[in-house]
Amino acid sequence: MRAGPSQEEIRRQNLGALLRFVHVRGQISRAELTSELGLNRSTIGALTAELAAVGLVSEEAPRETGRAGRPSLVVRASSELIYAYAASVGVDRISAARIGLGGVIMDRREAERPAEDVVTPLREFIESMEASVGPGARCIGAGVAVCGLVRREDGVVRLGPHLGWLDQPVGEALAEKLPDLLPSVVVGNVADLSALAEHTRGSAQGCSNIIYVYSDVGIGAGIIAGGRRVTGHGGYGGEVGHMVVNPNGRPCGCGSRGCWETEIGEESLLRHAGRSGQLGRDAVLAVVDAAARGDAEAQAAVRHVGDWLGFGVANLVNIFNPELVVFGGTLRDVYLASAAQVRSRLNHNALAACREHVRLRTPQLGDDAALLGAAELAFEQLLADPLA
Repeated sequence: MRAGPSQEEIRRQNLGALLRFVHVRGQISRAELTSELGLNRSTIGALTAELAAVGLVSEEAPRETGRAGRPSLVVRASSELIYAYAASVGVDRISAARIGLGGVIMDRREAERPAEDVVTPLREFIESMEASVGPGARCIGAGVAVCGLVRREDGVVRLGPHLGWLDQPVGEALAEKLPDLLPSVVVGNVADLSALAEHTRGSAQGCSNIIYVYSDVGIGAGIIAGGRRVTGHGGYGGEVGHMVVNPNGRPCGCGSRGCWETEIGEESLLRHAGRSGQLGRDAVLAVVDAAARGDAEAQAAVRHVGDWLGFGVANLVNIFNPELVVFGGTLRDVYLASAAQVRSRLNHNALAACREHVRLRTPQLGDDAALLGAAELAFEQLLADPLA
Protein backbone atom coordinates (compact mmCIF):
# COMPACT_ATOMS: atom_id res chain seq x y z
CA MET A 1 0.00 0.00 0.00
CA ARG A 2 1.17 3.50 -0.82
CA ALA A 3 2.07 5.59 2.20
CA GLY A 4 -0.06 8.65 2.87
CA PRO A 5 1.22 12.11 1.95
CA SER A 6 4.01 13.45 4.12
CA GLN A 7 3.71 16.66 6.12
CA GLU A 8 5.87 18.38 3.51
CA GLU A 9 3.59 17.25 0.68
CA ILE A 10 0.52 18.44 2.58
CA ARG A 11 2.19 21.79 3.25
CA ARG A 12 3.03 22.29 -0.42
CA GLN A 13 -0.49 21.32 -1.47
CA ASN A 14 -1.93 23.82 0.98
CA LEU A 15 0.41 26.53 -0.26
CA GLY A 16 -0.74 25.87 -3.82
CA ALA A 17 -4.41 25.83 -2.83
CA LEU A 18 -4.10 29.12 -0.97
CA LEU A 19 -2.17 30.85 -3.75
CA ARG A 20 -4.60 29.61 -6.41
CA PHE A 21 -7.54 30.85 -4.34
CA VAL A 22 -6.05 34.34 -3.99
CA HIS A 23 -5.04 34.33 -7.68
CA VAL A 24 -8.59 33.60 -8.79
CA ARG A 25 -10.68 35.36 -6.15
CA GLY A 26 -8.61 38.50 -5.66
CA GLN A 27 -7.88 40.13 -2.33
CA ILE A 28 -9.38 38.26 0.57
CA SER A 29 -9.05 38.33 4.34
CA ARG A 30 -7.31 35.66 6.39
CA ALA A 31 -10.63 34.98 8.11
CA GLU A 32 -12.32 34.28 4.76
CA LEU A 33 -9.44 32.03 3.70
CA THR A 34 -9.84 30.08 6.94
CA SER A 35 -13.51 29.52 6.15
CA GLU A 36 -13.10 28.80 2.43
CA LEU A 37 -10.12 26.43 2.65
CA GLY A 38 -11.21 24.63 5.82
CA LEU A 39 -7.89 25.18 7.58
CA ASN A 40 -7.36 26.64 11.03
CA ARG A 41 -6.27 30.24 11.62
CA SER A 42 -2.72 29.43 12.64
CA THR A 43 -2.17 27.29 9.52
CA ILE A 44 -3.54 30.05 7.27
CA GLY A 45 -1.27 32.54 9.02
CA ALA A 46 1.80 30.35 8.52
CA LEU A 47 0.99 29.68 4.84
CA THR A 48 0.36 33.33 3.96
CA ALA A 49 3.52 34.36 5.80
CA GLU A 50 5.53 31.83 3.80
CA LEU A 51 4.08 32.99 0.48
CA ALA A 52 4.65 36.61 1.46
CA ALA A 53 8.27 35.88 2.34
CA VAL A 54 9.00 34.81 -1.26
CA GLY A 55 7.03 37.72 -2.73
CA LEU A 56 4.03 35.82 -4.09
CA VAL A 57 1.44 37.59 -1.93
CA SER A 58 1.30 40.64 0.30
CA GLU A 59 -0.66 41.25 3.50
CA GLU A 60 -2.01 44.50 4.83
CA ALA A 61 -4.52 45.79 7.32
CA PRO A 62 -7.98 46.37 5.81
CA ARG A 63 -9.64 49.73 5.63
CA GLU A 64 -11.76 50.78 8.59
CA THR A 65 -14.44 48.11 9.11
CA GLY A 66 -16.45 49.77 11.88
CA ARG A 67 -16.32 46.54 13.87
CA ALA A 68 -14.83 45.98 17.31
CA GLY A 69 -11.66 43.93 17.68
CA ARG A 70 -8.56 43.57 15.58
CA PRO A 71 -9.47 43.16 11.89
CA SER A 72 -8.19 40.20 9.88
CA LEU A 73 -5.30 40.94 7.52
CA VAL A 74 -6.13 41.13 3.82
CA VAL A 75 -4.13 38.89 1.46
CA ARG A 76 -3.58 39.84 -2.18
CA ALA A 77 -1.55 38.45 -5.06
CA SER A 78 1.67 40.33 -5.85
CA SER A 79 0.61 41.37 -9.36
CA GLU A 80 3.37 43.96 -9.70
CA LEU A 81 6.13 41.54 -8.73
CA ILE A 82 5.08 38.18 -10.23
CA TYR A 83 3.94 38.16 -13.84
CA ALA A 84 3.74 36.19 -17.09
CA TYR A 85 3.70 37.25 -20.70
CA ALA A 86 0.76 36.20 -22.84
CA ALA A 87 0.40 36.33 -26.61
CA SER A 88 -2.46 35.66 -29.00
CA VAL A 89 -1.99 34.92 -32.70
CA GLY A 90 -5.19 35.46 -34.69
CA VAL A 91 -5.88 35.39 -38.39
CA ASP A 92 -5.76 39.19 -38.74
CA ARG A 93 -4.04 40.43 -35.57
CA ILE A 94 -1.43 39.55 -32.98
CA SER A 95 -1.43 40.81 -29.41
CA ALA A 96 0.67 40.43 -26.29
CA ALA A 97 0.30 41.45 -22.66
CA ARG A 98 2.16 41.41 -19.38
CA ILE A 99 -0.24 39.86 -16.88
CA GLY A 100 0.38 39.93 -13.16
CA LEU A 101 -0.43 37.14 -10.74
CA GLY A 102 -4.14 37.50 -10.01
CA GLY A 103 -5.01 37.97 -13.70
CA VAL A 104 -4.25 41.70 -13.80
CA ILE A 105 -3.33 43.07 -17.23
CA MET A 106 -0.38 45.36 -16.53
CA ASP A 107 0.56 46.26 -20.12
CA ARG A 108 -0.65 45.39 -23.62
CA ARG A 109 0.40 45.63 -27.29
CA GLU A 110 -1.45 44.81 -30.54
CA ALA A 111 -0.79 44.99 -34.29
CA GLU A 112 -1.83 43.50 -37.61
CA ARG A 113 -0.50 39.98 -38.08
CA PRO A 114 2.45 39.93 -40.47
CA ALA A 115 2.20 37.50 -43.34
CA GLU A 116 5.32 35.56 -42.41
CA ASP A 117 7.16 35.85 -39.10
CA VAL A 118 5.06 36.47 -35.95
CA VAL A 119 7.80 35.59 -33.44
CA THR A 120 9.89 38.70 -34.11
CA PRO A 121 7.08 41.21 -33.47
CA LEU A 122 5.99 39.26 -30.38
CA ARG A 123 9.56 39.42 -29.08
CA GLU A 124 9.57 43.19 -29.74
CA PHE A 125 6.28 43.57 -27.85
CA ILE A 126 7.67 41.69 -24.87
CA GLU A 127 10.97 43.60 -24.86
CA SER A 128 9.05 46.88 -24.98
CA MET A 129 6.86 45.89 -22.03
CA GLU A 130 9.80 44.50 -20.07
CA ALA A 131 11.54 47.89 -20.24
CA SER A 132 8.91 49.36 -17.89
CA VAL A 133 9.04 46.55 -15.29
CA GLY A 134 10.11 47.67 -11.83
CA PRO A 135 13.08 46.30 -9.88
CA GLY A 136 12.60 42.99 -8.11
CA ALA A 137 9.79 41.78 -10.37
CA ARG A 138 9.99 38.23 -11.77
CA CYS A 139 8.70 36.71 -15.00
CA ILE A 140 7.62 33.11 -14.54
CA GLY A 141 7.13 32.31 -18.24
CA ALA A 142 4.81 32.90 -21.17
CA GLY A 143 1.71 31.44 -22.77
CA VAL A 144 0.66 31.69 -26.42
CA ALA A 145 -2.86 31.24 -27.80
CA VAL A 146 -3.05 30.20 -31.46
CA CYS A 147 -5.87 29.57 -33.94
CA GLY A 148 -4.87 26.03 -34.84
CA LEU A 149 -4.31 22.46 -33.71
CA VAL A 150 -1.70 22.45 -30.96
CA ARG A 151 0.10 19.27 -29.92
CA ARG A 152 -0.13 19.12 -26.15
CA GLU A 153 3.18 17.36 -25.48
CA ASP A 154 5.43 20.04 -27.02
CA GLY A 155 3.23 22.97 -28.12
CA VAL A 156 3.92 22.52 -31.83
CA VAL A 157 1.14 23.96 -34.00
CA ARG A 158 0.43 20.94 -36.17
CA LEU A 159 -2.01 22.78 -38.41
CA GLY A 160 -3.13 26.40 -38.57
CA PRO A 161 -5.04 26.43 -41.87
CA HIS A 162 -6.11 30.06 -41.66
CA LEU A 163 -2.60 31.10 -40.62
CA GLY A 164 -0.90 29.05 -43.33
CA TRP A 165 1.01 27.08 -40.66
CA LEU A 166 2.09 23.45 -40.64
CA ASP A 167 4.16 21.97 -37.80
CA GLN A 168 5.23 25.36 -36.43
CA PRO A 169 7.18 25.27 -33.10
CA VAL A 170 6.11 28.82 -32.21
CA GLY A 171 6.62 28.42 -28.46
CA GLU A 172 10.14 27.05 -28.86
CA ALA A 173 10.99 29.82 -31.33
CA LEU A 174 9.79 32.54 -28.93
CA ALA A 175 11.74 31.02 -26.02
CA GLU A 176 14.89 30.98 -28.17
CA LYS A 177 14.45 34.70 -28.92
CA LEU A 178 14.24 35.57 -25.20
CA PRO A 179 16.26 32.88 -23.36
CA ASP A 180 17.20 35.10 -20.41
CA LEU A 181 13.64 36.31 -19.78
CA LEU A 182 11.29 33.40 -20.47
CA PRO A 183 12.02 30.25 -18.44
CA SER A 184 9.26 28.45 -20.34
CA VAL A 185 6.72 29.05 -23.10
CA VAL A 186 3.51 27.02 -23.31
CA VAL A 187 1.15 27.05 -26.29
CA GLY A 188 -2.58 26.31 -26.55
CA ASN A 189 -5.57 26.66 -28.83
CA VAL A 190 -7.26 30.07 -28.66
CA ALA A 191 -10.78 28.71 -28.10
CA ASP A 192 -9.61 26.32 -25.39
CA LEU A 193 -7.68 29.06 -23.57
CA SER A 194 -10.54 31.54 -23.92
CA ALA A 195 -12.83 28.96 -22.33
CA LEU A 196 -10.29 28.53 -19.52
CA ALA A 197 -10.22 32.30 -18.92
CA GLU A 198 -14.01 32.69 -18.91
CA HIS A 199 -14.27 29.71 -16.57
CA THR A 200 -11.63 31.10 -14.22
CA ARG A 201 -12.66 34.74 -14.01
CA GLY A 202 -15.34 35.53 -16.62
CA SER A 203 -18.93 34.74 -17.58
CA ALA A 204 -18.54 31.01 -16.81
CA GLN A 205 -17.12 31.43 -13.31
CA GLY A 206 -18.76 28.91 -11.00
CA CYS A 207 -19.89 26.69 -13.90
CA SER A 208 -18.38 23.20 -14.20
CA ASN A 209 -19.68 22.34 -17.69
CA ILE A 210 -19.32 24.90 -20.45
CA ILE A 211 -18.77 25.17 -24.19
CA TYR A 212 -17.04 28.26 -25.59
CA VAL A 213 -17.68 28.49 -29.35
CA TYR A 214 -15.22 30.79 -31.08
CA SER A 215 -14.91 32.22 -34.59
CA ASP A 216 -11.97 33.97 -36.26
CA VAL A 217 -12.59 33.00 -39.90
CA GLY A 218 -12.63 29.34 -38.75
CA ILE A 219 -14.70 27.82 -35.95
CA GLY A 220 -13.41 26.10 -32.82
CA ALA A 221 -14.55 25.40 -29.28
CA GLY A 222 -13.16 25.19 -25.82
CA ILE A 223 -14.92 22.55 -23.74
CA ILE A 224 -14.88 22.21 -19.97
CA ALA A 225 -16.59 19.18 -18.42
CA GLY A 226 -16.69 18.51 -14.71
CA GLY A 227 -14.47 21.55 -14.18
CA ARG A 228 -11.69 20.19 -16.43
CA ARG A 229 -10.62 21.16 -19.93
CA VAL A 230 -11.46 18.54 -22.56
CA THR A 231 -8.60 18.61 -25.08
CA GLY A 232 -8.45 15.00 -26.22
CA HIS A 233 -5.59 12.52 -26.49
CA GLY A 234 -3.13 14.70 -28.41
CA GLY A 235 -4.59 18.07 -27.50
CA TYR A 236 -6.64 18.50 -30.67
CA GLY A 237 -10.12 18.30 -29.15
CA GLY A 238 -12.68 21.02 -29.78
CA GLU A 239 -12.47 21.21 -33.59
CA VAL A 240 -16.25 21.55 -33.78
CA GLY A 241 -16.04 23.63 -36.96
CA HIS A 242 -15.39 20.37 -38.81
CA MET A 243 -18.45 18.61 -37.45
CA VAL A 244 -20.43 17.74 -40.59
CA VAL A 245 -23.93 19.23 -40.36
CA ASN A 246 -24.90 19.35 -44.04
CA PRO A 247 -23.54 16.41 -46.10
CA ASN A 248 -24.78 18.08 -49.30
CA GLY A 249 -23.30 21.43 -48.36
CA ARG A 250 -20.29 23.35 -49.61
CA PRO A 251 -16.73 21.97 -49.72
CA CYS A 252 -14.62 22.80 -46.67
CA GLY A 253 -10.94 23.66 -46.62
CA CYS A 254 -10.31 20.50 -44.58
CA GLY A 255 -11.30 18.36 -47.57
CA SER A 256 -14.72 17.36 -46.27
CA ARG A 257 -18.09 18.81 -47.27
CA GLY A 258 -20.81 20.52 -45.26
CA CYS A 259 -18.73 21.20 -42.14
CA TRP A 260 -20.33 23.51 -39.57
CA GLU A 261 -17.67 26.08 -40.50
CA THR A 262 -19.05 26.30 -44.04
CA GLU A 263 -22.47 27.29 -42.69
CA ILE A 264 -21.64 29.67 -39.81
CA GLY A 265 -18.15 30.91 -40.64
CA GLU A 266 -17.23 34.40 -41.72
CA GLU A 267 -17.19 33.51 -45.42
CA SER A 268 -20.73 32.08 -45.27
CA LEU A 269 -22.20 35.17 -43.62
CA LEU A 270 -20.53 37.53 -46.09
CA ARG A 271 -21.53 35.41 -49.09
CA HIS A 272 -25.18 35.29 -48.08
CA ALA A 273 -25.10 39.05 -47.49
CA GLY A 274 -23.86 39.61 -51.04
CA ARG A 275 -20.42 40.70 -49.86
CA SER A 276 -18.20 37.89 -51.12
CA GLY A 277 -14.58 38.90 -51.34
CA GLN A 278 -14.69 40.91 -48.13
CA LEU A 279 -12.93 39.48 -45.08
CA GLY A 280 -12.27 40.24 -41.45
CA ARG A 281 -14.08 41.26 -38.31
CA ASP A 282 -14.99 44.69 -39.62
CA ALA A 283 -16.77 43.10 -42.58
CA VAL A 284 -18.74 40.81 -40.25
CA LEU A 285 -19.71 43.73 -38.00
CA ALA A 286 -20.79 45.71 -41.07
CA VAL A 287 -23.26 42.94 -42.01
CA VAL A 288 -24.61 42.76 -38.45
CA ASP A 289 -24.99 46.55 -38.41
CA ALA A 290 -26.71 46.56 -41.79
CA ALA A 291 -29.16 43.90 -40.56
CA ALA A 292 -29.97 46.01 -37.50
CA ARG A 293 -30.69 48.97 -39.79
CA GLY A 294 -33.15 46.97 -41.89
CA ASP A 295 -31.06 45.74 -44.84
CA ALA A 296 -33.10 42.75 -46.07
CA GLU A 297 -30.16 40.86 -47.58
CA ALA A 298 -28.07 41.28 -44.42
CA GLN A 299 -31.04 40.20 -42.27
CA ALA A 300 -31.50 37.05 -44.35
CA ALA A 301 -27.77 36.27 -44.02
CA VAL A 302 -27.87 36.69 -40.24
CA ARG A 303 -30.98 34.48 -39.99
CA HIS A 304 -29.34 31.79 -42.13
CA VAL A 305 -26.18 31.72 -40.00
CA GLY A 306 -28.20 31.94 -36.77
CA ASP A 307 -30.27 28.91 -37.73
CA TRP A 308 -27.17 26.81 -38.49
CA LEU A 309 -25.47 28.14 -35.36
CA GLY A 310 -28.38 26.82 -33.29
CA PHE A 311 -28.29 23.53 -35.22
CA GLY A 312 -24.67 22.88 -34.29
CA VAL A 313 -25.07 24.09 -30.71
CA ALA A 314 -27.97 21.66 -30.29
CA ASN A 315 -25.64 18.80 -31.29
CA LEU A 316 -23.04 19.94 -28.76
CA VAL A 317 -25.68 20.34 -26.05
CA ASN A 318 -26.90 16.78 -26.67
CA ILE A 319 -23.34 15.42 -26.48
CA PHE A 320 -21.88 17.40 -23.57
CA ASN A 321 -24.93 18.55 -21.60
CA PRO A 322 -23.37 21.92 -20.64
CA GLU A 323 -24.93 24.43 -18.30
CA LEU A 324 -23.54 27.35 -20.32
CA VAL A 325 -22.67 28.06 -23.97
CA VAL A 326 -20.55 31.16 -24.62
CA PHE A 327 -20.19 32.74 -28.08
CA GLY A 328 -16.80 34.39 -28.63
CA GLY A 329 -14.87 36.05 -31.43
CA THR A 330 -17.08 37.29 -34.27
CA LEU A 331 -19.76 34.78 -33.19
CA ARG A 332 -20.50 37.09 -30.27
CA ASP A 333 -21.99 39.71 -32.59
CA VAL A 334 -23.64 37.15 -34.86
CA TYR A 335 -25.27 35.48 -31.86
CA LEU A 336 -26.57 38.78 -30.46
CA ALA A 337 -28.12 39.54 -33.86
CA SER A 338 -29.68 36.09 -34.27
CA ALA A 339 -30.43 34.97 -30.71
CA ALA A 340 -34.04 34.14 -31.59
CA GLN A 341 -33.02 31.78 -34.42
CA VAL A 342 -30.33 30.15 -32.26
CA ARG A 343 -32.68 29.49 -29.36
CA SER A 344 -35.49 28.32 -31.65
CA ARG A 345 -33.27 25.78 -33.40
CA LEU A 346 -31.80 24.67 -30.06
CA ASN A 347 -35.29 24.11 -28.64
CA HIS A 348 -36.30 22.15 -31.74
CA ASN A 349 -33.22 19.91 -32.05
CA ALA A 350 -31.83 19.39 -28.54
CA LEU A 351 -33.22 16.89 -26.09
CA ALA A 352 -35.41 18.57 -23.49
CA ALA A 353 -33.43 17.09 -20.61
CA CYS A 354 -30.18 18.51 -22.06
CA ARG A 355 -31.45 21.94 -23.08
CA GLU A 356 -33.79 22.89 -20.26
CA HIS A 357 -31.09 24.39 -18.03
CA VAL A 358 -28.60 25.56 -20.66
CA ARG A 359 -27.86 29.30 -20.77
CA LEU A 360 -26.52 31.14 -23.82
CA ARG A 361 -24.12 33.99 -23.09
CA THR A 362 -21.45 36.28 -24.55
CA PRO A 363 -17.92 36.55 -23.08
CA GLN A 364 -17.38 38.80 -20.09
CA LEU A 365 -13.67 39.19 -20.85
CA GLY A 366 -14.11 40.15 -24.51
CA ASP A 367 -10.96 40.23 -26.62
CA ASP A 368 -8.77 39.75 -23.53
CA ALA A 369 -10.03 36.19 -22.94
CA ALA A 370 -7.35 34.52 -25.08
CA LEU A 371 -4.54 36.50 -23.42
CA LEU A 372 -5.84 35.81 -19.92
CA GLY A 373 -6.23 32.12 -20.77
CA ALA A 374 -2.68 31.96 -22.11
CA ALA A 375 -1.46 33.55 -18.88
CA GLU A 376 -3.38 30.94 -16.85
CA LEU A 377 -1.50 28.26 -18.75
CA ALA A 378 1.79 29.98 -17.93
CA PHE A 379 0.90 30.35 -14.22
CA GLU A 380 -0.18 26.72 -13.84
CA GLN A 381 3.16 25.30 -12.69
CA LEU A 382 3.60 28.10 -10.13
CA LEU A 383 0.09 27.59 -8.75
CA ALA A 384 0.57 23.83 -8.53
CA ASP A 385 3.75 24.15 -6.42
CA PRO A 386 4.60 27.75 -5.46
CA LEU A 387 7.97 26.85 -3.94
CA ALA A 388 9.20 24.49 -6.67
